[in-house]
Amino acid sequence: MARPAAAYEPAVPARPACAYTSCYCEENVWKLCEYIRSQDQYPLEEFYAIFISNDRRMIPLWKQKSGHGDEPVVWDYHVVLLHVSSREQNFIYDLDTVLPFPCPFDMYSVEAFRLDDGLRPEFHRKIRMIRADLYLKTFASDRSHMKDANGKWQKPPPSYPCIETADSKMNLDDFISMNPEVGWGSVFPLPDFVHRFGRQTDYSYSLEGQ
Repeated sequence: MARPAAAYEPAVPARPACAYTSCYCEENVWKLCEYIRSQDQYPLEEFYAIFISNDRRMIPLWKQKSGHGDEPVVWDYHVVLLHVSSREQNFIYDLDTVLPFPCPFDMYSVEAFRLDDGLRPEFHRKIRMIRADLYLKTFASDRSHMKDANGKWQKPPPSYPCIETADSKMNLDDFISMNPEVGWGSVFPLPDFVHRFGRQTDYSYSLEGQ
């Protein structure tokens, strides 16, 4: 008799123990990458920072903690972590979702992404996918995007110092941009991303004609 496969072991601590600041998803994911690098549990090259946005910076996502009922939240961008696992299924780490943490990729795609088919074109989502090691080396933010015209914080910033590199103190826009000529990583339409990393045949089949 075949032995059951061992359960997936999360790459980071339980959600309440993760570094988290509301409305700073790009830094929350950077901190997840930093934690994974500090451990020997999984190779860092299996993980990717995933920026979700579009040219108009209007992207609906469902099952977000800030949502109400089954209504989507429309973000200018959102960032999650993807684990391209050696197992049968990949996983999404999203600290802002009401879905499990981590969440099986197919569950996240069906529940949180849903389909672009029923959305007006200006809401169609794109993905920028950056290797975790590259994200740790290149990302920088002085958090100025979270200040209003008077220099006051719109949302309280993280307690730790700003993330910066030798080359930059602020390059967040290069990651949010869905222009493949800008920044780091690869840019995909959302259906291509789901087709590439999901395994659910019904959902993948619905994307074939797009």
